[in-house]
Amino acid sequence: MKINRLNSIILLGLIAIISILVAQLLWTKEAFTLEQKKLSQKAHIALLEVARKLYEGKDHEPSCQNPVKKVSNDYYIVNIDNEFEPDILEFYLKSEFKKMNITTDFEYAMYNCQSDEMVYGNYISLTQKEKVKKTVSFPKHKNLVYYFAVRFPNETTYLFSSMRFWFVLSTALILILLIYVYSIFKLLQQKKYSELQRDFINNMTHEFKTPLSSILIASKYLIEQNPIKEDKKLHTYTDIIINQSNKLNNHIEKILNIAKSDYAPLELKKETVLIVPIIEETIQNIQLKYPEATVKIETLSPDYQIETDVFHFHNLLYNLLDNAVKYCIEKPEIVVKIALENQILKLAFIDNGIGIPSKNISFIFDKFYRVKNEKSNEVNGFGLGLYYVKEICSLQNWKIKAENNPEKGITITLSIPYKK
Repeated sequence: MKINRLNSIILLGLIAIISILVAQLLWTKEAFTLEQKKLSQKAHIALLEVARKLYEGKDHEPSCQNPVKKVSNDYYIVNIDNEFEPDILEFYLKSEFKKMNITTDFEYAMYNCQSDEMVYGNYISLTQKEKVKKTVSFPKHKNLVYYFAVRFPNETTYLFSSMRFWFVLSTALILILLIYVYSIFKLLQQKKYSELQRDFINNMTHEFKTPLSSILIASKYLIEQNPIKEDKKLHTYTDIIINQSNKLNNHIEKILNIAKSDYAPLELKKETVLIVPIIEETIQNIQLKYPEATVKIETLSPDYQIETDVFHFHNLLYNLLDNAVKYCIEKPEIVVKIALENQILKLAFIDNGIGIPSKNISFIFDKFYRVKNEKSNEVNGFGLGLYYVKEICSLQNWKIKAENNPEKGITITLSIPYKK
């Protein structure tokens, strides 16, 4: 994925989440306004009913059709224009608020004609059993004689508590946004480290290949000289230099391929081939390197065909066989079993090596992973061989599995979809 495309996706994702968050906050604000209006309507209806009941049994009807006036969000006055008792008023307020499902605390006060001021009535707590004593100043209103006032001191808290769902949802969205931003930050950081690692590997391997090429050219020229050919020791030493240089060159090529595959997938040139001849050719190369190794093929048919990239398939086989030989204390004996099971062609590489601890066997296909055992100090490598094998299998939708044998050694099995 190109960096511009990645940045675009990140930006679009961030804009989308921020837009959802802003929309959620606007909806929450709108929901708060609606809850506020609903409480105001319920309080208005309840206070109208209280006023109506205070007129029951009296000689005259209310002087105005709507005696309830909302002074502020949490403060109401009710014009009765008739005498009433505080105890009766409190009883009516409690019963009507309960009917309208108004469960928040409230306080009320009445106008006293003699003192010409508002007299504090009582604080009614619906959440606390014990009575709460408070002193609150209710303002006096002109042109009104017989009236009372009601205030909801905890209205805002009450409204917020009725909107718990909205706040939980908003909090969840904020957390999602923070997690998204954190994930993007870690992704970009990891990408930066990956690019630095790849650049380092590319530069390092390039610096290695230049002098190594000169060594190989000089060594191959040197081994053809008559004095070297005539001296058995010098010829052996020169041959060792060439072999080890080729081995080092192979390691460098492997590192380059892995670094390249991290940036862009390897391109496979697939073709239909017989697998037995390729395996036989790979076995010959292994036995040239390890003459003491015994490798045999067990198959019911030599005509099994698969569609694969011959070059990478050969490298895959070579890596598996090379590992099987290197991690063996006794004389290496390897069996390559080929069997067809339910349209799946299975290639099993069975060795008699030292095996792998059960706790480590799931990590052997990880990059740069090397199991610490009695042979790890003797065997040179970077822990890339089996990682390369896994990558080639993944690119072709093959499955690979490793398991310990009952007695000794391990079995690595490739499962390849088979088409006749």
